Amino acid sequence: MCGIAGIMTASGQTPDENTLRALADAMSHRGPDGTGQAVSGGVGLVQTRLAIIDLETGDQPFFEAKNPGGEKAALVANGEIYNYVELRLDMSRVAFQTRSDCEPPLHLYLRHGLGFARYLRGMYAIAIHDPAEDCLVLARDPFGIKPLYYAETDLGFVFASEPQALFRAGLMTPVLRPQARDELLQLQFTTGAETIYEGVHRLLPGETLQVSKGRITDRMVIEALAEGGPAETLKRTALRRLDDLLNDSIGIHQRSDVPYGMFLSGGIDSSVLLAMMARLNERPVQAFTAGFSGTQVADERKHARILAAATGADHHEVEFSEGDFWSLLPMVAAAMDDPAADYAVLPTYKLAAAARNAGIKVVLSGEGGDEVFGGYGRYRRVRRARLFGGRPMRERGVFDGLGVLRETSAQWRDGFAQSERDAAAKGRTRLQVAQATDCADWLPNDLLTKLDRCLMAHGVEGRVPLLDVKLAGFAFFLPDTLKVRRGRGKWLLRKWLDTALPAAKPFSAKRGFTVPVGEWIGREGKRLGPLVAGQPCIADICNPQAVQDLFTAAGEGRKTGQAAWVLLFYALWHRRHIQGQAADGGVFDVLGG
Repeated sequence: MCGIAGIMTASGQTPDENTLRALADAMSHRGPDGTGQAVSGGVGLVQTRLAIIDLETGDQPFFEAKNPGGEKAALVANGEIYNYVELRLDMSRVAFQTRSDCEPPLHLYLRHGLGFARYLRGMYAIAIHDPAEDCLVLARDPFGIKPLYYAETDLGFVFASEPQALFRAGLMTPVLRPQARDELLQLQFTTGAETIYEGVHRLLPGETLQVSKGRITDRMVIEALAEGGPAETLKRTALRRLDDLLNDSIGIHQRSDVPYGMFLSGGIDSSVLLAMMARLNERPVQAFTAGFSGTQVADERKHARILAAATGADHHEVEFSEGDFWSLLPMVAAAMDDPAADYAVLPTYKLAAAARNAGIKVVLSGEGGDEVFGGYGRYRRVRRARLFGGRPMRERGVFDGLGVLRETSAQWRDGFAQSERDAAAKGRTRLQVAQATDCADWLPNDLLTKLDRCLMAHGVEGRVPLLDVKLAGFAFFLPDTLKVRRGRGKWLLRKWLDTALPAAKPFSAKRGFTVPVGEWIGREGKRLGPLVAGQPCIADICNPQAVQDLFTAAGEGRKTGQAAWVLLFYALWHRRHIQGQAADGGVFDVLGG
C-alpha cells in the first residue's frame, strides 16, 4: 500500500524536482516507510511506501526493459497484487529483481501492453512510464478499491493517489464544482469520473489510460461485473462453491509480511471474514470493534464479543464517544479530500488508529458484501411494484422536503440515473441492476473511499476479500432466490455462516449499523446551528434560519439528524479543502476560528 503521483509534461521538459518532492510530501501518510522516484525525459514518477510484502527489496520504482539493452520502463503502484505468487510461477523465465507483489505487473505490461491488467487479481492503482513507446500508462482495479486522480493541465498530464497532493504541489487550484456539491449534499457521495473539483478526474474502476505528450490518447475498461442474468445453480452446489471461494479469497488476502487483523462488527460480512480467518490461522485473529455507549443506537460490541469468544479471537474493543465526535471530526473531514459524508467515517478512523497502535499494518474488512450478495433493503424494494411498497433507489435526496436549501434541482440525481441506465442495458434482473448501479458509484466513491482515506491517514492498509473478482463474479450471478429469500438479503452467505459460525445467528433480526450523529448534534444544536449557518459555503446555498432550526431539531428524527450531519461535514470539509484552512482543534474551534 502506498501513494503514487507523477507528471508528464506536454513539452517534454523534465518535471521540476521541487514539485515532485511536494507531491511525495503530500502523501507521506500513505507511505511512511520510504519514498522513491523515477525521472526520464518529460516524465517524473514518485511513490511513498507502506511496506507490506518484501520488506527488504520491495522499494519502488521497478525498472525493466522489453529488450536487452533497450530503454527501461518504470512502474510505481499503490495496492496489492494477490496472485503475485501464481504470476511469478507463470513467468518462470523472468529474472525478477525483487520478491514484491508489484513487480510482476511491469513484466506483464512489457508482454501484453495496455491489456496487462487483465491478468491481475488484486486492488491496485498503477502508473508505468514506457520511454520506448513514449507513453505513460495508468490502471485501476475493476472495483475501484484503490484511488487514482488525474488532470490535463497547461503543464501536461498530472496524477496522484489523492487530489490534495495536486493542490499542495501547486499543480492545481481547488475550485468547487457546483453539480458535484449538490450530489454530495443529497446523496452523501459524488458520481462518475468528474470529482467535486473542477478539472480533477477519477480514473474509473477498471480503467486503463495511455497518455502521450501530456494528453490522453487511448483508454480501455475491464468491467467488474460481466453482462447477463443469473446462472442456474442448486443450493447445495452453490454452498460448496461459496466455501471454496471464501477459503481462496480470504486466504490470499492474508498474504503479508507484517501483522494483520480485521474489523469486526455484528454484521454478516465481518462475521464471515472472522469465521474463515479463524479456520485459516493457527494464531488468534486480531479483531477490532467500535461501539457507542450511552446512546439510542445499537452497540455492536456485545455481539462481537460473543463471536470473538466462539472463534478464540483476540478482541479489541474501541469506544467512540461523543467527545471523540467533537474532537476528531475536523481531522476526519481533512482526510476525506474526495468527500463522502458517510458517518461510518467516524468509527473507521478511530478503529484504524487503534489497529496501528496495536502493531497492525493490514486490516481485512467486509465492504462489498451487501453489493455483490444482495444485502440492502433498497434492493428488495426495487424489485417490488409501487403498489406493494416498491420504489427506485435514492429516489429522494437528504434535503428533499426540508426547506433548507435556497434552490433545489433534480439534477443532483443525473449521475446516479446514468449509472442505473448503464446497468440496466446488459440483460440483468432488477436485483442485479440495483447491485451493479451501487458498484458503479456508491461502492468506489463512498465505502471504498472512506476505507482508503481513514486507514491510510494512519498508515494502515485495508483489504476487502468479498470484492475479489472471482468471489464477486460468483455472487453476482447467483439466482435472485439465493440472494433474497423470506425478506432477507445475502441469503446464501447467511446460510454458509449458519454452519461455519452458529454463534453469529445470521437469520436473527438485527438492527442496522448506525452512528448517533443526530443525538450528538442535537445536544449542541442551538450553539452549533448559528456557527454552521454562518459559514460562507453554507450561507451561499442555504436559508440561515432554516439551518439553525434544523440543528435545533437534529436529535428529533433520522431525517433532520442526517441533514444536519451532512451540512456539518460539508462545512468542515469546505473550510479545509476549498478555503485551505487548517483543521486544528475541535469542531467549535474550527468553525469559530
